[in-house]
Amino acid sequence: MKVAVSGKGGVGKTLIAGGLARGFAERGFKSMAIDADSSPNLALTLGLTAEEARKIVPLTENKELVDSKTSTGYSGVYNLNFRVDDIIRDYAMKTPLGVDLIVMGTVKAMGSGCMCAPNAIVRALLRHLMVERDEAVVLDLEAGVEHIGRGTAKAVDNLLIVADSNLKSLEIAKHIRDLTSAAEMKQIYLVGNRVMNKTQEEAIKDFAQKNGLEVLTFVPFDQKIIEADMLGETPLKSKENAAVQTIDNICDTLLNKNS
Repeated sequence: MKVAVSGKGGVGKTLIAGGLARGFAERGFKSMAIDADSSPNLALTLGLTAEEARKIVPLTENKELVDSKTSTGYSGVYNLNFRVDDIIRDYAMKTPLGVDLIVMGTVKAMGSGCMCAPNAIVRALLRHLMVERDEAVVLDLEAGVEHIGRGTAKAVDNLLIVADSNLKSLEIAKHIRDLTSAAEMKQIYLVGNRVMNKTQEEAIKDFAQKNGLEVLTFVPFDQKIIEADMLGETPLKSKENAAVQTIDNICDTLLNKNS
């Protein structure tokens, strides 16, 4: 199962990505979460401490790794034929929720002809994770998915676009859907998040119907999530609140849709 999660900044996509990765792990999958956000915080969501998270160096910023994989000894000329199994072995971090985490850093220009060394690492690793490894992979993206090339897009089983009832986040959701449709993604779903009442739910439904978006589910607003964030704790440590349980249920929904 390969799932990408995108949406406007601040709509809660990282919580949903973390919840899915944890959910797949609990269902017996070898589960890996990939943080490709420019402001990575998936580590905290998966239960690592702030001190542990601060020590993680994103792959795109790891000069020693990038040089060891791509250097040819000639300025501006990079080796683009290298193995990435050892990157997963050496840089995937075990988290308290049973999920392996890799922090990539910002994925830049995935669909372009850019061949700079850090992007070569990202492209090779994403292809390996999305195409060659048989496990659950959840990719937490930045807003927009222009950086996903066609090959990677085809390898993702599902794209979840997270939005709340704010029109700005819904417009960005439509923009993402349009981009990913052009990249030949097929299974694209809207997840309404932080829904406080029926009015907000209907606003999301109405926008989705008018703009050809399929709503997968609505995740209710839950004060306990905000409180956990304030305390520096992962909201995912317990399924007692409705939002976390709803996110967990998405795993079963996706598995049924892809069976």
